[in-house]
Amino acid sequence: MAYPQLNYNPGQKWIKNLTKDRLSTFHGGHYSDVNLSSILFLHRLDTPEYVKLKVWSAPGNTKPTFEEAMQHKFRSAKKGDSFGPSCEFTNHWWKVTVVIPGYWQQYDRVQFEFDPGCEAMIYSTEGTPLQGITGGYGGDRRVEYIIPLEEREKGVHEFVIESSCNGMFGVPWNGDTIAPPDMNRYFTLDSADLVVPNQDAWGLLWDFQTLRELIDTLPGNTPLQNKALKVANEIMNVFDKGDPTSVREARKLAEEVFGEGWEAKGAEIYNEGSKKSNVWGIGHCHIDTAWLWPYRVTQQKVARSWSTQVDLMERYPEHRFTCSSAQQYKWLEQLYPPLFARVKEKVLEGKFHPIGGSWVENDSNMPSGEALVRQFLFGQRFFETRFGKRCETAWLPDSFGLTGALPQLIRGAGMKYFFTQKLSCNVFPHSTFNWVGLDGTQVLCHMTPVDTYTAQATVGDVNKGLTNHKNLESSDTALLVFGNGDGGGGPLAKMLENLRRIRAVTNTHRELPPVSMGRSVDEFFEDVEKTSEEGKSLPNWNGELYLEFHRGTYTSHGSIKKGNRHSEILLRDVEQATTLASLYKYHKNDYVYPKQAIDDSWEKVLLNQCTWLSSFFGIGMVYDDAEKLYAEVKKDGEALLEEAFSILFPHSVPLTPSSRTKSLGGKIVAFNTTFLPRWDIIKIPLVKAGPALKAQVLQASENGKEGYAIMCCPDGGSPGALRSPTNALHAHLMPVSVYTNGSDHFVLRNASVQMTISKGRISSLLDVKLNRELIPEGTTGGLVIFQDRPNYWDAWDVEIHHLETAKPLEFSNISVVSQGPLRASVRAEVRYGQSTISVTVTFHFNFVLATVKENSRSLFNFDAIVDWHQRHEFLKCNLPLNIHNVNATYETQFGHIQRPTHKNTTWDIAKFEVCGHKYADLSEFGYGVAILSESKYGFACQGNVLRISLLRAATAPDAEQDQGEHRFSWAVMPHQGHFLESDVPQAAYLYNSPLRGMLSHINLRCIPAGTEELLSTFKAPFTVEGARNVFLETVKRGEYDSFEDPVNFDDKSTTTTVILRLYEAFGGHAQTLVKFSDHLPVVKAFTTNLLEDEEEELNVTRSDGLDGYGGHLALSFRGFEVKTVKLVLGTLPPLPHKRVLVQRSGCVFFFSSSPFCCLNL
Repeated sequence: MAYPQLNYNPGQKWIKNLTKDRLSTFHGGHYSDVNLSSILFLHRLDTPEYVKLKVWSAPGNTKPTFEEAMQHKFRSAKKGDSFGPSCEFTNHWWKVTVVIPGYWQQYDRVQFEFDPGCEAMIYSTEGTPLQGITGGYGGDRRVEYIIPLEEREKGVHEFVIESSCNGMFGVPWNGDTIAPPDMNRYFTLDSADLVVPNQDAWGLLWDFQTLRELIDTLPGNTPLQNKALKVANEIMNVFDKGDPTSVREARKLAEEVFGEGWEAKGAEIYNEGSKKSNVWGIGHCHIDTAWLWPYRVTQQKVARSWSTQVDLMERYPEHRFTCSSAQQYKWLEQLYPPLFARVKEKVLEGKFHPIGGSWVENDSNMPSGEALVRQFLFGQRFFETRFGKRCETAWLPDSFGLTGALPQLIRGAGMKYFFTQKLSCNVFPHSTFNWVGLDGTQVLCHMTPVDTYTAQATVGDVNKGLTNHKNLESSDTALLVFGNGDGGGGPLAKMLENLRRIRAVTNTHRELPPVSMGRSVDEFFEDVEKTSEEGKSLPNWNGELYLEFHRGTYTSHGSIKKGNRHSEILLRDVEQATTLASLYKYHKNDYVYPKQAIDDSWEKVLLNQCTWLSSFFGIGMVYDDAEKLYAEVKKDGEALLEEAFSILFPHSVPLTPSSRTKSLGGKIVAFNTTFLPRWDIIKIPLVKAGPALKAQVLQASENGKEGYAIMCCPDGGSPGALRSPTNALHAHLMPVSVYTNGSDHFVLRNASVQMTISKGRISSLLDVKLNRELIPEGTTGGLVIFQDRPNYWDAWDVEIHHLETAKPLEFSNISVVSQGPLRASVRAEVRYGQSTISVTVTFHFNFVLATVKENSRSLFNFDAIVDWHQRHEFLKCNLPLNIHNVNATYETQFGHIQRPTHKNTTWDIAKFEVCGHKYADLSEFGYGVAILSESKYGFACQGNVLRISLLRAATAPDAEQDQGEHRFSWAVMPHQGHFLESDVPQAAYLYNSPLRGMLSHINLRCIPAGTEELLSTFKAPFTVEGARNVFLETVKRGEYDSFEDPVNFDDKSTTTTVILRLYEAFGGHAQTLVKFSDHLPVVKAFTTNLLEDEEEELNVTRSDGLDGYGGHLALSFRGFEVKTVKLVLGTLPPLPHKRVLVQRSGCVFFFSSSPFCCLNL
């Protein structure tokens, strides 16, 4: 046709924004009765003739199994019924029978639509979970259950549904996600319908949605954006709800953008187009192990979400799904065995990908270094034993900051890749980079530029993977981690449909980056490693990944923080004591190392370290669960300790106020579980004490019921004994004193340091030896209260502006509790608002210092009992210091980190509240002061003011957070020399390590008369010599030993190993000797990774045992390096020397290179 000469038409010019606005009317909304929404279903039946419902409501907060539920009597139910309440996340079971009309056999799909307004799960009548249900009308809605073809052909289909009275994000009372739960919400069964979906109409809906996303995402001057808008507009023009052919015509129009015949290619669409994809899609379902719901609901969420993914894999061959947390897999294995079998099948097919290698997605700020090791050890061990392989990629997408210790631990756990995302809350300069840890170890890290681990697989998500990538000069690929999450759910069919369409577009257009499916996260990292020349072309980030957000979590719910710290230390001590008990054969031969009991306790502690609980800002029910687990760990751990001590110290008994030491005689001992020498002031009950014990008491309480004595532990890992008040001791005794003017001026002093409390505040801290005042003139230290009203995230956040609201609190009712000479203390009170704070400040005489290091200073200990009833206020302790440094030092896992004390940059300003473990320190050349903590994690140093955070009082999501009584301690430790010259790490280690006897509140044991000689045989099993900067942290039995029978070194069919974990604590190199007792017949030694795989054999140098040691190992360390050593025990060949015989009290003791033995005469 020739170009016409005349033209009287108006022309084809659109008003683009009006056309774009028009698109919103094609689905839903005001025109839903005439637009595409009106034809999405061909048939819908809900009458009892076709749908029969019966229900049984489980009582209270019970969570019966499928088999248990089926034993109960069900009552008739119907659509529109209400059920609840939500107070205990109640569960309701439905038996469903659907009758399918015969003429429906002509349709491709028949569905049952079940919308209870909450979460639910569909089971087969045999009890196999089939898929999850998410009720309501949010973006995570999934209410359809596709009836299998073979069941449709039968005409009748029966199945079971379990619904739970919680939404995807719990049941907030006012609709705000973080609000406390509504304890009396009832849900309504909005839909229980048998339906036939209009598959063509649904296909058009997804076509149109993708077109709209293209229009909204791409720039307005690109050909693809204009083409998509033109096609979408034409689709609206041709659509006619009364003409089914118009739908097919509209879908044909969509092929102008997606490509002709694209849909018939299915998953093969990903094999066309560009061979290189910039965006790699991976399905994911982030399930917070506890948050706005308790653990028992998480167990259900796992089953719902993962069964849904298995179902999607059957329909979408390209779908790959990754999920972390061995704990969640274990729950599935224990509670839903048929579903676990289906998941395992998909794992072996390479479609369901375990990832992370850890027990849970743990917080990485507050767990100890050893706890992080156990996260990986327990996680990797589970994945290997269940699926035959370990994980290669560490996975912590939602942790609130990441310790610089992690890269070394990740590599030690057999992984070299790391994925995280939470730092998108910061202005962070990298997407793909080498993350270099404290010790110099690196991992290949990717933080998706999509800025979420719950992407909805939209065009915008795919486009952001490239346009928001910060390292395109060195890496141009990104992970698209998509699927509903936090509360579970995972990918939906509409997401997979959308990605197919996006890929179809990029096969013929270049305005979007290509997206690929069908591969794993591990493969993504392997590709990055290869294309970046093994990371050489990538930028580096050194040290911690500090999150500029959620800083209040270091302090929220103090009881959880205390439970975590105390449980970690208890299990450390349990492992050491039970290891020694299992090896020292001269007392009892049938003792077996309680591996399973210890593992059970560790699993509870590791579970409680999940991000949203360890940081703790869950609802009250989560807190109840956690407290129960910590109580179990405490009870079981103390029982294990007592059993081990009964082996190590036969016939000994715990020293309690009711103990009759006069009749027992013997010695009072305590076990030093650290590998540091120590001197302690210990409290002894005197009511029933004999003269011998009373003679060792150097100070008695005012009522005479208790006394104080000195416990000397010259070696670590061994018992200590009371120090008798000899002339030599009195020569060193420089008494502590407390004096007062009788009202508001109190001074605690010994020969090294002095503290003055005047007018209710700490007005002076004096180094007596140096005559150096440490508190600047005109300032005071002590308790301070701040307003605490975050901009939104109540239990999570503390904002910088809270520092502008400081209100110093003054001690009152100060009284002298103890006047020396061994121990002096004053007790003070603070009454503020509805709260009462009682603080006892205690100080010891000069011979008992923070550590046994020469020139160590005494520390001032603060024991607080707080009855806390404030709301939205923050309690801290401030200490202004006459010390200047641009950095303060804080303990982190297996080392320390320095953070700024100034506000030079926004990054510096952001660190106004930081996480520390057992100490925070401000030092300059020649001097420093540290604050030690036994259960607190929040610290700060602004300028010259060192601060520890004590209590918060948020009201969401737990309305009663931290209300009630708290008991905690902290200490102030002056020290001569800079931090690196000091004994602060050792002092903090000892401060957190109680001497052990039996129970946590009973740290002494009485050795009966006639058996004291056993103490002389109990040498320290290990000593570390030559490097004060190397700490021996862990002593345990080897992970892969046999624990069915007692140790028998002569049995060649079994292997007995001991694991030592050591680390360098100051940040420098070290050469050290690890000596081992002659009780331990070490035949070989290896360095291993954290999973205890042998790496390098070490040279074992044996000795004659005359000094009590059987040999040693030489080890070298770089700064902050963690080393794991495996000692293999067995029968040693004799050394060519004469055995030494010693006879004492009816026993002959033979010392030789063979295991120590005792012969009773």
